Amino acid sequence: MSIAISPRLKKLLLVLCGLLVVVLVLLGILLFQQKQSGGILEVDFLDIGQGDSILIKTPQGDDILIDGGPDASVLDGLGRNLPFYDRDIELMILTHPHSDHVAGLVEVLKRYEVKKVLYTGVLHTSPDYLEWLKIIKEKNIPLEIVKAGDGFQFGTGLHLDILYPFEELTNQKFKELNDSSIVSRLVYGQISFLLTGDAPVEVEEKLLDSVMAGQLKSDVLKVGHHGSRYSSSPEFLKAVKPQYAVIQCGKDNKFGHPHLSTLKKLENLGIKIFRNDLDGEIKIESDGMKLEVKNK
Repeated sequence: MSIAISPRLKKLLLVLCGLLVVVLVLLGILLFQQKQSGGILEVDFLDIGQGDSILIKTPQGDDILIDGGPDASVLDGLGRNLPFYDRDIELMILTHPHSDHVAGLVEVLKRYEVKKVLYTGVLHTSPDYLEWLKIIKEKNIPLEIVKAGDGFQFGTGLHLDILYPFEELTNQKFKELNDSSIVSRLVYGQISFLLTGDAPVEVEEKLLDSVMAGQLKSDVLKVGHHGSRYSSSPEFLKAVKPQYAVIQCGKDNKFGHPHLSTLKKLENLGIKIFRNDLDGEIKIESDGMKLEVKNK
């Protein structure tokens, strides 16, 4: 049995098919342009409450997510900063497995295609961390343990260097998980970002006494441990010499972050402070020569 299609309906179908082809072509061009966008690095310090989450968008179109905050709020942050069609996270990094860093990453793994994951391999048995590891295994995502000296290249002039921990922490147990936090430095041309996770003063002192001390100086400092009084020693801040400091903390959080003493230390050194609890989401863009801070 055949169905007769009127000439008018055939014409309409041809028009619709033509429109579909045009839409697909335009979408392909948009995707290509997104991947080849004009040499701008974007670092978004997501406003996800009391926790850390940093989205890095490279000039080549790669998306790097460092930590995911305490809950699914990170998904809103990704939705605001990534095109609707971009469902890939090329690199995910967990600095350490406290819930205010790892819980949101569980939700990201469920909804995005993550290509590779970096972490320290530290031993911890919290439900969020175990669920995160379980999903990574189920999805067969490459999982790499990192230590100081490891480096990752993202096109010409852009690289991420691991400064701490100094050795592999596979299956090591820490009384204070913050002591295991990954410290990394993102470098694009002449511009650099020091990303410290929740590293305390004790880790800062180790870095100052190590061969990594010469790599601390950076234009932007992600202030350690949400601006608590247990991080950001005067000696460390003087070594980093940042122009800008970003504090990731939630409004009216129960910990009192950031601590007044930390704010005073930053102010005394003339460092411009940006805070998620006061400024909302913080976007920093760079062409490798200069940077621009954009409050949302």
